[in-house]
Amino acid sequence: MAKFFINRPIFAWVIALLTMMAGAIAMLQLPIAQYPTIAPPAVEIQVSYPGANAETVSNTVTKVIEQNMTGIDNLLYFSSQSNFGNGTVSLTFASGTDPDIAQVQVQNKLSQATPQLPQAVQAQGITVSKASSSFLMVAALVASDDRYSQTDLSDYIASNIQDPIARTTGVGNVQLFGSPYSMRIWVDPSALVNYGMTMADLKSAIQAQNAQVAAGELGGTPAVEGQRLNATIIAQTRMSDVSEFENITLKVLSDGSQVLLKDVAEVEKGAENYSIQANYNGKPATGLAINLQTGANALETADAVKARMAELEEFFPDGMELVTAYDTTPFIKISISEVAQVLIEAIILVFLLMFVFLQNLRATLIPTLAIPVVILGTMGVMALAGFSINTLTMFGMVLSIGLLVDDAIVVVENVERLMSEEGLSPKQATIKSMGQITGALVAIGVVMAAVFAPMAFFPGSTGAVYRQFSLTIITSMGLSVLVAIVFSPALCATLLKPVKHDKSSGWGPLGWFNRTLEKWTDKYTNTIHSILRRTVRFGVLYLGIIGILVFLFMKLPAAFLPDEDRGVFLTQMQLPVGSTIEQSVNTMDKIENYYLNQEDAVQSVFSVVGFSFSGRSQANGIAFVRLKDWSERDESQSVNAVIGRAFGFFAGIKEAMIFAFNLPPIPELGVSSGFNLFLQDRGNLGHAGLLEARNQLLGMAGQNDKLVQVRPNGLEDAPQLRIDIDFEKAQALGLTITNINETLSTAWGSSYVNDFIDRGRVKKVYLQGETESRMLPEDINEWYVKNNQGDMVPFSSFSSWEWTYGAQRVESYNGVAAMEIQGQAAPGVSTGEAMIEMEKMIAKLPPGIGFEWTGISLQERQSGDFAPILYSVSLIVVFLFLAALYESWSIPFSVMLVVPLGILGAVVAVMLRGISNDVYFQVGLLTTVGVSARNAILIVEFAKDLQAQGKELLDATLEAVRLRLRPILMTSLAFIFGVMPLALSDGAGAASRNAIGTSVIGGMIGGTVLAIFFVPLFFYVVRRIFPPKQAEE
Repeated sequence: MAKFFINRPIFAWVIALLTMMAGAIAMLQLPIAQYPTIAPPAVEIQVSYPGANAETVSNTVTKVIEQNMTGIDNLLYFSSQSNFGNGTVSLTFASGTDPDIAQVQVQNKLSQATPQLPQAVQAQGITVSKASSSFLMVAALVASDDRYSQTDLSDYIASNIQDPIARTTGVGNVQLFGSPYSMRIWVDPSALVNYGMTMADLKSAIQAQNAQVAAGELGGTPAVEGQRLNATIIAQTRMSDVSEFENITLKVLSDGSQVLLKDVAEVEKGAENYSIQANYNGKPATGLAINLQTGANALETADAVKARMAELEEFFPDGMELVTAYDTTPFIKISISEVAQVLIEAIILVFLLMFVFLQNLRATLIPTLAIPVVILGTMGVMALAGFSINTLTMFGMVLSIGLLVDDAIVVVENVERLMSEEGLSPKQATIKSMGQITGALVAIGVVMAAVFAPMAFFPGSTGAVYRQFSLTIITSMGLSVLVAIVFSPALCATLLKPVKHDKSSGWGPLGWFNRTLEKWTDKYTNTIHSILRRTVRFGVLYLGIIGILVFLFMKLPAAFLPDEDRGVFLTQMQLPVGSTIEQSVNTMDKIENYYLNQEDAVQSVFSVVGFSFSGRSQANGIAFVRLKDWSERDESQSVNAVIGRAFGFFAGIKEAMIFAFNLPPIPELGVSSGFNLFLQDRGNLGHAGLLEARNQLLGMAGQNDKLVQVRPNGLEDAPQLRIDIDFEKAQALGLTITNINETLSTAWGSSYVNDFIDRGRVKKVYLQGETESRMLPEDINEWYVKNNQGDMVPFSSFSSWEWTYGAQRVESYNGVAAMEIQGQAAPGVSTGEAMIEMEKMIAKLPPGIGFEWTGISLQERQSGDFAPILYSVSLIVVFLFLAALYESWSIPFSVMLVVPLGILGAVVAVMLRGISNDVYFQVGLLTTVGVSARNAILIVEFAKDLQAQGKELLDATLEAVRLRLRPILMTSLAFIFGVMPLALSDGAGAASRNAIGTSVIGGMIGGTVLAIFFVPLFFYVVRRIFPPKQAEE
């Protein structure tokens, strides 16, 4: 095949150009993302039940829904949270499930459960959305002066911004921090008693008079003959302003005077609920948090959302501005462009290195021309496979530069050698050379593919991480071998000039380089000769090296992915149970002031009181902190440094527990970095038993040096006022239970009556007791209920109250009552170790308590268990391929025995830089395995051929070593230089670049330095024990 193209160089050029064109077109269309779609798809059901406490929501809503979620395909796990007034059930599916089908199945099951839910829940509507739990971005609407209150801003965002953004492609869910206007009717209990009315009377009067009636038309068909009039009839319509509501007639007294709604209640346009207060850099604001739809592209979605916001901004009233308070996407853009920059640096470094070795511009051009062909060709294949340009595929590209140049170098170097040693013309030299090395090239290509192929079949999220990476490398390796067989020989035959120079000549520094290399080659060949005479001694040394490797590998801390500086982080605060929103706002002000005034790295803080990931209550809050651009910050202003300093300051705030935490490496897999588990009540110990076990676990975790920040992700139990109604007394007094419950829930919890029209939008009408009449337990006695005689009976005559303790948030995991626990590994300890510590401590808890890992921890567990299998499969596959290639069971051993040497180098390098054994390290290791094997193949292939030509085993080995030292050094250095920029880079996304760069460079140095001495030894010993069979004539 090579000969065919050597004779038709133009044909080879045409193929190369077409490949490049196809790739360039594909490159422009590839989507950009940080990671491939790793997160398992999730579907979330949200319900609201105004006025209901957590236990009521759990018993009447979430449990009913959970029990119906059976028979759904590919369901990994589901969890639910019930809070005051609302509940959510989140279902997570196995990676690769179609999110749309998952959502439809969940909706079908939900429709079976809906009839069993309370009427109030059905009236509020139940939403099902496919969205990840973490926020893609948060936009804040800020008032530049005092004209607008927070409710004005919230109403504007809800009416004009929320819907268009929710309809933007890629947006899964939109959450408003604030609430739109509604018609609030605040009832005065004493006025009700005066007029002998109840909440139910008010409700029915409003429903009757605030209604739209379909009244038909005049002259409707069939009409009388000669009818000349046709018009629609408008009767009563929905009300739209406060005065109309104030004048609703409640009843007419015997003297003809009327009782209107304004006589018993105050009517105003207020907020739908008052549970959230938000600030942006200390000014009142309202926010819109945007969740990404499962499987959507983060960058494209963020760009679409920003474009939509820019369109809407033209119509904003004066004095309102929309700012992006929190955004996770700049990190993606910058980190991808950093990798692209690394790619270019790698190409330049590799070019320079090759020039030093080949000392001939024409010869250096040949491998360099291979780069764009392979890289663009790979892009084309990526587009066909539906991949994106992400951190992993880009790493695949950077690693493959080193690998692909090697193939071309092998070709050029061999042609040059034949021209100078045997004085052949370029064309003859190329033809002879290709005969010698085509076998080695194919072997290398096959081995590299074999190393990376098993990665693609990994299960779960880790599989998703590996798949695109491995297929990118396999593609570029395949193309690289093709280029080396098709394009490089054609270039060699046409570009190269015949050479007749002596190896030790050359001008200036290059001449010195040649002479030194020549000297070292002789020394090296002699060293090998002496090694081959002392095989036993070096065999023992090799076993010693393996022992060291095993020991070091065991000591490496394990992790899933390195934590990145994403330019944003979160701060969560929790005040003691029962704290009010006023106290929470005061504490949040301290947090804001600290970030804005004492921390230079911070650009903006958007705080929300009344919301947090651990549940909604007046005692909770969260702050979204955005840091300045990476270029404006130094090492002391990295996310982790800022978080560290913040912890120091927050320790001084005694009235609340405050945590600052970084985002997890893959945002879709949870909201904070570290580990995540649910403690489950498997033995029906009840809420109190589970709580006790949880506190015992937190106590043990607090004493453990390997863990930090272990915290419950939930709300603590809080005091609750229990009202006991004496049903016998109530019935004796002529009261109905329904009326009692209706009065209680409307007065204290608010009741949604119906809707009104406000500036063209439909909004809600709420009825509730006035503020002063529901502040203290004694206020219950101010409320009256009407009996069947028409008399007003006070609550005090049939009810009593007492204080108790109860849950503010009820959680379950996989249908079992549970409590979520989050935490982090102490500095220097890996998440893997921290997880093992947690398991040991949970084992000491009382019987009946179980646990399950969730989110990123679950993925880490699944991938960690699988890694050893992956390595073994890769090695076995490589061995089998080599056996097939060399038609021998023994030779592959001499290649395979090199692999541990490369791994040793990788482990040592990573330990020196304090990097964990994570996904990137494993990728680097596999690359090392392939590359170490490649160096061995180059020597073994030649030695085997020389032996077949009739040379003695010893001479054949020494000759092969002498011939291959230069290309081995050259390819290995090219590879190290190609990855160097990765290991040394900083800025956005540097953690993952360093992890992969360091392990590969370490592995290459180890693999090359040790391999060039050990491979000849292995080959020599293996061939001595298993001499080649003599070919039968």
